Amino acid sequence: MSDSAARDRDAARDRDAVEEKSAFAHPEVAPDRTAAYGDHPDQVVDLYAPRDGRTGVPLVVLFHGGAWRAPYDRRHVSPLAGFLARRGFAVASVEYRRGPASPVGEGNPAGRWPETFDDVAAAMDALPMLVARELPAADLRRTVVTGHSAGGHLALWAAARHVLPVGSPWRLPEPPPLRGVVALAPVADLMTAAKLGICSGAVHELLGGEEGFAERRAHVDPAALLPTGIATVVVQGCADIVVPQPVAEAFVAAAATAGETVGLTLLDEVGHFPLIDPSADACAVVAEELEQLAW
Repeated sequence: MSDSAARDRDAARDRDAVEEKSAFAHPEVAPDRTAAYGDHPDQVVDLYAPRDGRTGVPLVVLFHGGAWRAPYDRRHVSPLAGFLARRGFAVASVEYRRGPASPVGEGNPAGRWPETFDDVAAAMDALPMLVARELPAADLRRTVVTGHSAGGHLALWAAARHVLPVGSPWRLPEPPPLRGVVALAPVADLMTAAKLGICSGAVHELLGGEEGFAERRAHVDPAALLPTGIATVVVQGCADIVVPQPVAEAFVAAAATAGETVGLTLLDEVGHFPLIDPSADACAVVAEELEQLAW
């Protein structure tokens, strides 16, 4: 590696560390209420009412990231949920089962098969009832799904259940009633993400290793579940070194090959974490993309 390339690499890592610190510096924002969609402790949804008191507002269903690993839960996106509530949205922040926590020094595997996907499907199916009961300000006809990083993958998957392979336990008979999906730096193309080794091999871990990846990818890879017929936008930082831009571009290209147009909003000099950082300009862009689809 040349000295110039090494300097660029170090600068990118420094930028990422600063952006991550900023995103995680905000205090946790408590939800207005929490509702369960199952019996497991992780099968819950945090609900945030719009702070302006309006009713009939769009509902944003939010899936957090964290490489599908146990240490990262919905609390780290609570500032984003609070930010969106201040922008006039109702928000449902979904928790789900992630990789089982491991003893110190043994790492944290990514995801659980099939529980992670069981939970996303169950949460989406339960939300109309839960929201109608617990979050009456929300207009379910204006539902938009969003998610960051691994959560972006889950958001895209949640909108694609009607095109899952026949026989899948998660398959829907018709498209879900969504206004659209705004995926934030999503792990949107599992093949490309696996080749790049993102998040220390999290993609293979999610699907049970290389053998599981080959067998299960067709059921959970958004890039293999196209076209969906649901309006989709990807927001991607060009300086992202966690889930790099080629992952988003591969998904957009796969959509085009399948005859579907996916919007791609590229943000110059923005990395992975500003998309969920209420103090960053990129977060305002995210809110604008949500507003465009919801209204």
